[in-house]
Amino acid sequence: MLNPIAFANSLAIVSGAVYLALYVLAVVWRDAFRFVFNAQFLGADVASLLPHKRPATGIVATLVALVVSAWLLGFCWAWLYNRLVG
Repeated sequence: MLNPIAFANSLAIVSGAVYLALYVLAVVWRDAFRFVFNAQFLGADVASLLPHKRPATGIVATLVALVVSAWLLGFCWAWLYNRLVG
C-alpha cells in the first residue's frame, strides 16, 4: 500500500525541483537548456517556442501551478493504486 500523502508530496517536490533546475539552466547556460529541453521531445525544436523573457510573477505562478497539479496527480495516483491493489 502506498501512503497517498507521502507519494503526492514526493511527486510535487521532484516536479518543482526539476522546474527550478531547468529555469536556472535556462538563465545560466541557454544552449544546454535548449539541448536538454528539446531532448524531451526527440530533438524537435520546442525550446524556440518559449518566450525569451518572462516576468517573475509568471515564473512563480507556473511553479505553484506545477507543484499543486503534481501533488493532486500524485495523491489520485496513489489512492487509485491502493484501491486496485486491495
